[in-house]
Amino acid sequence: MTEKSNGSHHPNLITSITNKYPSYRDDLLLKTPHFWLEGRREDDGAEGLWRIHDTLYDLTDFAARHPGGPSWIQLTKGTDITELFETHHLTTKAENLLPKFKVREATEPRNIRLTFKDDGFYRTLKRRVREKLSELDYSPVKTSNLIIDSLVASALLFAFLAVKFNSYLMAAACGLCINWTVISAHNYFHKKDNWRMRLFNLAFFSYREWRVSHAMSHHHYANSVLDLEVSYFEPALCWLPNPDKGLVQRFGAWFYGPILYSIMMLMEYLKRFVESYKLGRNTFFADDLIAFILPTFMYLVDSSSIMTVLKLWIVILLVTSFLFGLTGLNAAHHHPDIFHSGDKIPDEIDFGVYQIATVIDRADVKGSQFAVLTSFGDHCLHHMFPTLDHGVLPQLYPIFFKTCDEFEYVYRECNWLHHIISQNRQLARIESRTYDPRAKLE
Repeated sequence: MTEKSNGSHHPNLITSITNKYPSYRDDLLLKTPHFWLEGRREDDGAEGLWRIHDTLYDLTDFAARHPGGPSWIQLTKGTDITELFETHHLTTKAENLLPKFKVREATEPRNIRLTFKDDGFYRTLKRRVREKLSELDYSPVKTSNLIIDSLVASALLFAFLAVKFNSYLMAAACGLCINWTVISAHNYFHKKDNWRMRLFNLAFFSYREWRVSHAMSHHHYANSVLDLEVSYFEPALCWLPNPDKGLVQRFGAWFYGPILYSIMMLMEYLKRFVESYKLGRNTFFADDLIAFILPTFMYLVDSSSIMTVLKLWIVILLVTSFLFGLTGLNAAHHHPDIFHSGDKIPDEIDFGVYQIATVIDRADVKGSQFAVLTSFGDHCLHHMFPTLDHGVLPQLYPIFFKTCDEFEYVYRECNWLHHIISQNRQLARIESRTYDPRAKLE
């Protein structure tokens, strides 16, 4: 284990939404979910328990009975789970259970400077959503299920055709379907344990690791020094404004970005092998074998040439990875007008306002459940209410817009091309800006 980082390499990034610069953030080897959680245990003042706001709880005996599955509780022992608790429990049932598990008040102030005041933006919006829950139409949930199931079936069909006709075109079509399947599966691992969340593993990703890097880290602390998905790509892609960025880091992604997109899935799998070997800690589980379902199926279709199967499978993986990177990294978060650590922001900021500050939604996918589900659409509402199915989220917009108007905050949208261009502009940005929640998109 390396020394704890004190943030000296990035002094302008310390003033963000945390009081401390995250432990291990700048260690090249330890940028993993495991060590992100270890850093939280060192920095959060949870004293080996579970911290929610300024109170410590012992949830050990509750883990097995947790409706969402035990892993959410087991993984987060010793950390501050305030944001996770607030966003994943829309009703008051969990809040009413907490006193049974209270141990004592925390001795240190929260490291995270996001607030949940009762009269603040997020709690106000959350109360209104809670009141609306019984009136929502949940039939779109079945549509989401049908979409992802159909995508898996389509991927298998195109894989079959690719092998039968030795077709790169069919392999590319299969890659497109796998990409859409993986993105759609992200809709499911925010919920209680279910089989569709495991479809995320079809392309060498791990839903277990992404429940940490995405659901626990990125979702709550987007574009901050606590966002593991941001630190993963450094130093190749440095979205945080920093005067120390070199010319290659600022402008090179126009050229090497597509290459990075194409290999990111395989690199994540390789990183887990390195972590297992170097640290002697197993990072693989039985469900990681899901990644080999597709090539096994292709070989069963035509076992005459294993090299043909391997060649077509590599094409599928490269296409899947490229499209996932192109879609995910240009979905909502990296635009010069979006807040990134290093920019100026109030010492304390409402959690919901922070989500608005770090998101510009894609306007070109609105109104299509298929497009939203397969492109990380309705991003801002998804960050605030991740347990609600993507198909249900559009019904919340009237409440959301009403609350934005009352608090005078500006919700922003743009098209995908604008995001792609602006993401590269953000990579080039080195100067700090002041975030204004009432400013419209330039």
